[in-house]
Amino acid sequence: MSPISKTWRIGVAGLGNVGGGLVKFLAEAPLYAPAGGRAEIVAVSARSRKRDFDISGYAWFDDAVALAASPDIDIFVELIGGSDGTAKAAVETALKHGKPVVTANKALIAVHGQALAALAEAQGVPLLFEAAVMGGTPAVKMLREALVGEDLISVAGILNGTCNYILTEMEASGRSFADVLAEAQRLGYAEADPTTDIGGFDAAHKITILAALAFGCAPNYADAEIEGLDQIELQDIRLAHDLGYRIKLVASAERIDGGVSVRVHPALAPLEHPLAQAGGALNALFIEGKRIGRIFVQGPGAGSGPTAAAVAADISDVMAGAVRPVFQKPASELKTARGVEGSQRLPRAYVRLLVRDEPGVIAAVSETLAEENVSIDSFLQKPVHDAGGVPIVLTTHATPEPVLLRAIERIGALPQVLQPPRMIRIARV
Repeated sequence: MSPISKTWRIGVAGLGNVGGGLVKFLAEAPLYAPAGGRAEIVAVSARSRKRDFDISGYAWFDDAVALAASPDIDIFVELIGGSDGTAKAAVETALKHGKPVVTANKALIAVHGQALAALAEAQGVPLLFEAAVMGGTPAVKMLREALVGEDLISVAGILNGTCNYILTEMEASGRSFADVLAEAQRLGYAEADPTTDIGGFDAAHKITILAALAFGCAPNYADAEIEGLDQIELQDIRLAHDLGYRIKLVASAERIDGGVSVRVHPALAPLEHPLAQAGGALNALFIEGKRIGRIFVQGPGAGSGPTAAAVAADISDVMAGAVRPVFQKPASELKTARGVEGSQRLPRAYVRLLVRDEPGVIAAVSETLAEENVSIDSFLQKPVHDAGGVPIVLTTHATPEPVLLRAIERIGALPQVLQPPRMIRIARV
């Protein structure tokens, strides 16, 4: 911006929940620069002008890319969403014109983070995305600023509030996944097409970003291993509880033997553990380092207010002149982390079976596990199921993942087993 300007002129692309929240936030709590001047929204762009808040005082742009290029703004805020299309083009345009960019777009950063970082650093302007992960809970700031230089081992937690709400309501109400999802859609907690959330993709975008920040590597969403929530049944929630666990959708990034494992999948957490106790739409995250030990943070992961507050915090950082690498290293030094072979992972697991009500079934299952060197930790048998079979649940000790999967496949082929086994990993917490 001009050195004589007293106003940081903000252009906002996207006026949905977060964009509307930002408009209201800045009206109620103005941001001031350390050397004088304040932030002020001067121009906006969205698909429609119809809003439940007043935008008449802002210049209107039908095209977000044109807004990004406008000489009348000093900071470009992208709240459109999506990894490509208009959002990507607008952010690239703003950076090429030397404008700082603030975004809440996790998909964009997870997929194109390194290229955008290189562009921002070449222009000498910030690219900030605190609101992309955990809404108003400052997970990005912790990793990018407070923990720079720490030798981090892992980051793991609950990063999708929609999934956490669904699991919490299933347990509390005893309703099925489909029923609770439909309610979440009616209440506005889930989108009309909920695939991004319940498929695990939203959480995968977020953990990809956190992995890049934690380990100083390039974001590598393409290699994230993703398993969603849609196969979780109410009986799994009940049986897990009987065993002393609660099911959560856990996103994790972990250093293992020089590689980095980035995964999203349902997992069982002990009932007394903080992850299990984070209910509703809350997000929660553990960060583990060699010097700091373990840090736990919890807070709202979505919503117009918390996310708008995170966007405003980034705008404030731009006004304060904060300049640092977009990730922990300059973009030119970021390398794609080597993936982790399944044999290097040692999960414990919950395995649910529906078997014939006849002698010798338990022996056949146990023998198959023993032949694969999979050790049983606990065992639970329930009354005869409506379908005529007997539900049994077991948990295993830590086992190389390929071995565990092979053993479960063999069990599923036993003539006494009536349905494909259901396996859920037990969180390493």
